[in-house]
Amino acid sequence: MVLALWAATAASRFLDRRLRDYQDLTPSIQVLLGKLVHTALITFAVLVVLSSMGIDFSALALFSGAVGVGVGFGLQKIVSNLVSGIILLADKSIKPGDVISLGDTYGWVETMGARYISVLSRDGREYLIPNEDFVTQRVINWSYTSDNVRLSVEFSVDVIADPHVVQRVAIAAAASVSRVLAEPGPGCHFMAFGAKSLDFSLRFWIKDPAAGATNVKSAVRLAIWDALKRNGIPIPTPVQDLRVVTPVRVERMAD
Repeated sequence: MVLALWAATAASRFLDRRLRDYQDLTPSIQVLLGKLVHTALITFAVLVVLSSMGIDFSALALFSGAVGVGVGFGLQKIVSNLVSGIILLADKSIKPGDVISLGDTYGWVETMGARYISVLSRDGREYLIPNEDFVTQRVINWSYTSDNVRLSVEFSVDVIADPHVVQRVAIAAAASVSRVLAEPGPGCHFMAFGAKSLDFSLRFWIKDPAAGATNVKSAVRLAIWDALKRNGIPIPTPVQDLRVVTPVRVERMAD
């Protein structure tokens, strides 16, 4: 049994390396075929060894069926994750290298296993997310059909500022950031008249979400700050007027 399992494992590793050399196969299909070959070889090795020992499998059919039902109830989650992993590899909705968002997790897919998918975040943390979550929950794939992603930055200026000038200055500031695409170009929209400010939304496109979204937003905000300061456009001040009224003493008149 030990020799058969060793031979099956070595053969599966050899075939897996050969599969990865085929450039016509997508990464998800390569992983799927590698998992199927590994499972088939291990199963074949076990059956060959048991058959050579003279074990009659028909005598174990009833017992194995009862055990299979019990194990099935106990391994529902594992089987669900295994089937979900096969579905993900087959429909190519998630593949290694994709940038995804699932709940509070943001990062790119590092590896796809039989039970979980490894997602590497920008801070170096590696999240092992069960395959079932990618099938049952809402997943944002930032690079499913295209790497172009639109981001937005909201900012406000003082009410005395000219909104036409603010729009031109903000668009030029975003265009000065190297990661912002020139086509489609950035756009600035006048969103609302605030109580003490004019509110704007600056929208722009990037083509490398794997390099991070927060850092490019920070660069755009700094560019907006420098541009507003350079053009003399004030931002809303947090200082509020406070009126102090002298209290009036009221005396109750006697009946």
